[in-house]
Amino acid sequence: MRVLVADDHVIVRTGVKLLLSQQQDMEIVGEAADGREAVDIALSTHPNVVIMDLSMPPGTNGLEATKQIKNSDSDMNVLILTMHDDENYLFRVLQAGASGYILKDAIDSELIDAVRSVAKGDAYLYPSANKKLVEDLLQQMDEGEDTTTYKLLSNRERETLILIAKGYSNKEIAELLYISVKTVETHKSKIMEKLALKKRHELVDYAIKRGMLDLDYN
Repeated sequence: MRVLVADDHVIVRTGVKLLLSQQQDMEIVGEAADGREAVDIALSTHPNVVIMDLSMPPGTNGLEATKQIKNSDSDMNVLILTMHDDENYLFRVLQAGASGYILKDAIDSELIDAVRSVAKGDAYLYPSANKKLVEDLLQQMDEGEDTTTYKLLSNRERETLILIAKGYSNKEIAELLYISVKTVETHKSKIMEKLALKKRHELVDYAIKRGMLDLDYN
């Protein structure tokens, strides 16, 4: 597999090249000291894997270089090698098209495994990154489910929910919405059923979570 190493630190590039050149199935086809150079060399040598640092000199950083490489040739796989253990960086580089993300403090064998994985078209993430992605996915699923149940409420039920959460009594809600107290109670019962809630404070928590208390129904 053909590998290009892009990092603005000579010592890092030298160390990575030395490590990978010792592997019988790997060949170093080039090195770059900044993002612009990484793009140019990648497009001229067509490596299987580009090992890309994120924090390189201003102009074309690792993130932008990754986007340009993937937009130009989707068959090239980018492995991010960085010191940033940050989920914001992680999500951004994956959105940019990178196939892997590994930290510079990883042991040698992890880097070798990562290169082989992305060269085959697989994804590679360091262990705690996998956990972060799972947590983010679960959060998105929760938010998606929350949005779906909210859509079950009628406009009147949403108005009622907001007023309940703001602390209005059934009688006050009835006066504000020009409906009977019995109708308010019916709305409340349907809201609880649709949202699978049982207590008034759960309605308040739900409304706070959705930012509904900033809305004004008077």
